[in-house]
Amino acid sequence: MIGLLGGSFDPAHAGHVHITRESLKRFGLDAVWWLVSPGNPLKDHGPAPMADRIARARAVMSHPRVTVTDIEARLGTRYTAQTIAGIQRLYPAQRFVWLMGADNLAQFHLWQDWRGIVHRVPLGILARPGERISARMSRAASLYAPYRIPGRFSQKLAHAAPPAWCFVNVPMMDVSSSAIRAAGDWSAQTGRRDARAQDHDQSGPCPDIG
Repeated sequence: MIGLLGGSFDPAHAGHVHITRESLKRFGLDAVWWLVSPGNPLKDHGPAPMADRIARARAVMSHPRVTVTDIEARLGTRYTAQTIAGIQRLYPAQRFVWLMGADNLAQFHLWQDWRGIVHRVPLGILARPGERISARMSRAASLYAPYRIPGRFSQKLAHAAPPAWCFVNVPMMDVSSSAIRAAGDWSAQTGRRDARAQDHDQSGPCPDIG
């Protein structure tokens, strides 16, 4: 059971680490893959270079069950639905869960082929500060309300056939990539320092897509 956490990770931070550890525990996952995307189609400005963002991600997320990977860029996909489909083709025997914050659920209906995502993989939703009400009232939550697994049964999510989703409330760290960038604490130079600080990849082997 592998959780997929996608994003630009521009930059990765303690909040990403926190929700990853919570996902492993709350959803009973064997592993989590951080899918560092080439760019977010919903954002106007591009992120920092991929190599810098991956270096930063691997510097902040050191866990034997977490892999940081550029598989989305290597697959050549642009949208989450395409990425999930590509990963499932490569790993047909593996079960995946898509992980995202409650803020993403609130705008999930804007994603390309969002219904296709719901019917491909279970969704693990983690509450973030100030986003719980809007997420629960979102279009996606309303349409797929019959398929929601109560939070107290969150361990069943990875074994559920899609469509299935579970919303869990966890203590969240109120930190964001945008706030880090605004404070001037992230740049390509920061990423390169992170890369030099690594003697080896501490996040486990990246998936081999051939």
